[in-house]
Amino acid sequence: MPELEETTDPDGVDFGWVMQTTFVLTIAVGAPVVAALSMFYELPSWAARASFAVRVGAIVWFVTAVATYGYARRNA
Repeated sequence: MPELEETTDPDGVDFGWVMQTTFVLTIAVGAPVVAALSMFYELPSWAARASFAVRVGAIVWFVTAVATYGYARRNA
């Protein structure tokens, strides 16, 4: 029986790379951004802190995803 050989040859943008890169960059960039921005707000409870992190993190994720996709599309 022949060996199964799995290969991909994406046409255009490799969305797997875009998703992985977005994940890593969002953590690497997002954590310092959330920490820096949290210094300017009073966050008295853990619920307020979590809500703030989710709101700011969502914006960071969206901007990172769009920028990563744009980079991949330009270089494809």
